[in-house]
This record gives sequence, C-alpha cells and structure tokens, in this order.
Amino acid sequence: MSWWWWKGAPGAALKKSEENGKSPHNVGLIIGVTGIVGNSLAEILPDSDTPGGPWKVYGVARRPRPAWNADHPVEYVQCDVSDSKETQSKLSPLTDVTHIFWVTWANRPTEAECCEINGTMLRNVLDALLPNAPYLTHICIQTGHKHYLGPFEAFRKIKFYETPFIEDVPRLDFPNFYYTLEDMTLEACKKKQGMTWSVHRPALIFGFSPYSMMNVVDDLGIYAAICKHENVPLTFPGNKVAWNCYFVASDADLIAEQQIWSSIDPNGKNEAFNCSNGDLFKWKHLWKILADKFEVEYEEFDENQEYVSLSDRMKDKGPVWDEIVKKNNLLPTKLEEVASFWFADLVFLGECMLDSMNKSKEHGFLGFKNTQNSFISVLDKMKAHKIVP
Repeated sequence: MSWWWWKGAPGAALKKSEENGKSPHNVGLIIGVTGIVGNSLAEILPDSDTPGGPWKVYGVARRPRPAWNADHPVEYVQCDVSDSKETQSKLSPLTDVTHIFWVTWANRPTEAECCEINGTMLRNVLDALLPNAPYLTHICIQTGHKHYLGPFEAFRKIKFYETPFIEDVPRLDFPNFYYTLEDMTLEACKKKQGMTWSVHRPALIFGFSPYSMMNVVDDLGIYAAICKHENVPLTFPGNKVAWNCYFVASDADLIAEQQIWSSIDPNGKNEAFNCSNGDLFKWKHLWKILADKFEVEYEEFDENQEYVSLSDRMKDKGPVWDEIVKKNNLLPTKLEEVASFWFADLVFLGECMLDSMNKSKEHGFLGFKNTQNSFISVLDKMKAHKIVP
C-alpha cells in the first residue's frame, strides 16, 4: 500500500493518546468486515505502513468467517448487530476500541423499513460501545450517492440533484436511511466529549466481496463465466445511455484509505466527503476487458437489440452456475448467494452519475485510483479466490 499522498503526521494521533495516558494503539472496529469495503479495511488497517498504526482491528459480521477473509490479521467477531442482546454481549467487552468503521447495511422493501433496521443496528452498536469504550474517538459512516439520488424505491421518480454531486447540498425531501445514520452519529458525538465523525459517500464501488449486496463487478464476472460456459457472446445488459455515458467508480481500497485518513487527520474530521477514483470510464471501454478476461466472445452494443435485464437473463441459471462451480472446482456457492443482479440492472439503465472530489482534495486527501486497473484487479481477485473460473 502506497501512502505517497499522505500530508498529515501519521504518528500524531498515536503520540497524543500516549501523552494523555490512553491506550497506545489505535483500535479499529469494522462493522461489516466481510462487505466490499470492510474486506479492504481488514486488509489495509493492520498493515505496518498504515497511518495511525500499528492498528489493532476487530471485524464484525453476521455470518461465520469466510475463507477469503481469513488471512487478514483481524479478531473476527460473529455478531448480528440487529440483535440488541447479542450486540451488547459481544461488543461491550471491546473496551479498547478507538475508531468505529461503519460499512454495513440491511435492505428492506420500503425506505421507512430501511431507516428502522439500519438505525436499530447502529443504535445497538453505539449502546454497546459508548458506555464501555473510554478511548472511542471517531466514527466513520459510509453511505453513498443515494444521498443525492434518493432511495431505490424512489429512483428516477423524484427530482434529484444534477451532477456533479457536491457534499453541501440540502437533503432531499424523502426518507433515506443515510440521513438516519448521519443524524444518529452526530447525536452520539454530542454525548461524548471530544468524539468526532466523518461521512463517506462513494459512487459505484469496485471491490472484492462475494457477500456484498451491491457488487456490480462480481455480477459481471459471474455473467461472463456463464456466457463462456454456454458459448454465447457477452452482450451488454443495459441501454444505449449506460453504454456510452461517462461514469465514476470508487475503488474499495481508496474508500478505506479515505476513511483511515479522516479518522486520524484533523482536516478530515466532522465532515462529509464524496469518494471516487478521480477519473472517468464508460462501460463500452470495460466490456472488452471483461470479455478478454473470461475468453468469451465480445459483442458491441446494438441499440436495435431487445432490452433484457441481467436479472431476467440470469433467473434460471442456478443449475448452470452449479455446473460451473463443480467443473472448475470453485468455492462452493449458490448463484443467489454471490450475485446481486437487481443492482446491476439499476446501474445499466443509468445516467451519467458524476461527483466532485474538490472538497476531499482541498481538505488534504489526495488519493486516487485508475478505474480500469481497479476493474481488472477485482476480477483477478475473484479468480484467485476461486469465486469464478
């Protein structure tokens, strides 16, 4: 991991803790450690070169620890944070936690229900930590572009902000669990003197996690593998606008780096930041890369072709995926466990969703990623961990 862009003093937070008689280590608690950004945090935080280190890290997830996450030097805590008693039992003993990294979410049919469940999850964690972790100093909350677009149930039904999105626009007049998380975090910081917060709003995330509910690169890798297996061309499951439009993506490692920066650099505290790679891409440019990676026939978008969503293309492919897993000795998975085709459908009917990184750069975060390289890296990780052939 290269921290060439770092302009702060990585040891400052550590030194201050020692002078105040506090724990001599920064201790991170990742809520959602097997998610798309949680997995990156689990890899980056314990690294010896990471600013603010040496970090001790706890990782919390609902399911048992998967093999693809097991190599990270993280103390894994299996806990369903929607259960208040379980959360209190398992997290209140973690008295040395200094930083919370909130990179999880739960989906429900309506946004009101999303506000309720996600608010409950965060409340349970705060109730377990605030009275018992005296060194807790910062909470990172990850949200995203839905802050500017509105929730899925209102997608393209309400007037959202023009791009590029900037952080200081007023909230949309519609329920959004991102707003719930922000409000609860700010309220918690008022209750604990000296505790700070940051909010991180990535765009479309490119990262590795078979457990993520919104991992479009994962979906595309699985789609390409099925096309290869069935010997059919890799056709684009979207519309002309999505094929030709400029997009921004957010590398999961970059998001993790920004969260770490905001946790220990005074310029990153008590602010909300967009987080995207710093370049632009078109799906038409990545489609050939995807086809080459899976040695499947590439096909240009044909605007006269009948639109068929990726969900519809994949709705009967469970047995096909079982064959692919068995034939290639892949990690045993079911298609519905590793795919989120509904989310890919939203992306591939999309418009140009761009954001501005000016605020982040002006505050001192200068990291960037090459989106094409990020795309390739995620596909390579999927192959290395035997998620796809």
